[in-house]
Amino acid sequence: MTTRRPWARRAAVTAVSTAALAALVVPAEAATTTTSTSTTSTTTAATATVTATAAAAEDVDYATWQQDCQAVMDQALPYLKQRTAATKPGEKQAIVFDVDNTTLETDFGFSYPQPANKPVLAVAKYAQEHGVSLFFVTARPGIIASVTDYNLDHVGYQVSGLYVRGFSDLFKDVATYKTAQRVDIESKGYTIIANIGNSATDLSGGHAEKTYKLPDYDGQLS
Repeated sequence: MTTRRPWARRAAVTAVSTAALAALVVPAEAATTTTSTSTTSTTTAATATVTATAAAAEDVDYATWQQDCQAVMDQALPYLKQRTAATKPGEKQAIVFDVDNTTLETDFGFSYPQPANKPVLAVAKYAQEHGVSLFFVTARPGIIASVTDYNLDHVGYQVSGLYVRGFSDLFKDVATYKTAQRVDIESKGYTIIANIGNSATDLSGGHAEKTYKLPDYDGQLS
């Protein structure tokens, strides 16, 4: 069983390599907690209950996290299959992803390049194989843009665009910053058919046909 290692411990592994730079400067994003009160017997409620139960844990092991991510992606993939099959003539479809603990495994162990989050990568590969452009909007600062871009590409994501925070963005609310980047993607003529992240700040603000929230366990995962 792989247990999530605290951020400070992970950042202390090394301070001289590029991997260490990535670890030291990636900020933790604020998370908004949603409490589930429904316990109906429907499939949707059952999935929500599984996620809510896991979120109550003080700490989360890797296998649980992967299982919970897979449950969300099992909802996303059928929609993507349907939506890509209904692409309109001339329509440019896009999916927007968060990076930390969404597309990459950030809080479980330490390595560089960081591994892909497998359930999300599987969905991303399906999308890119069916003509959907992948955009990545992260709260990581611009100083590690090239490191992040290389990491995403290395593990199998086809990066159509990577948005990182410039100096002025560091003073903006994360949700507001991320919404603005989706607006920019739309201004390039794309239809954002899905937005996938693990924090409420990744998904609020609209500008996506569907949103899919991965677990963050009450903010335990950045």
